[in-house]
Amino acid sequence: MPFADLTALPDGPLLALDPGSKTIGIAVSTSSGVVTPVETIARTKFTADAQRVFALYDEFGCVGLVIGLPVNMDGSLGPRAQSSRSLGTNLLRIRDIPIAFEDERLSTEEAEDRLIAAGMRREQREQVIDAHAAAVILESALRNRAAQS
Repeated sequence: MPFADLTALPDGPLLALDPGSKTIGIAVSTSSGVVTPVETIARTKFTADAQRVFALYDEFGCVGLVIGLPVNMDGSLGPRAQSSRSLGTNLLRIRDIPIAFEDERLSTEEAEDRLIAAGMRREQREQVIDAHAAAVILESALRNRAAQS
């Protein structure tokens, strides 16, 4: 299955990834669109990372995957965006599921602002920021999908 447009993602729970060089933040949405940060996994080997992603995908009964795409502030795509696309391509080689990409510009900053507003200390934020950034990405994808429908 090629990459999907956001509007082509099926209705139902979605899993979102905020891929970084050292970690992958993960969030999930319910069928009704409530988004929850799930966890941050430390990147190891692709196979182990993919197994954890698909274990969570199955656990939550997800019907599609949204991967954060690091778009430069000028709208161009750089090496980090290619890394996200490669992650999607490699995941598709393991399992044929609907995958869409969502612009993740400023998602980490927004997640950090939310955590600071909630009174979370820096040490605590560092442990959960990537999962919360994945939640911001998924919320954005759901809003954009609704606007495009």
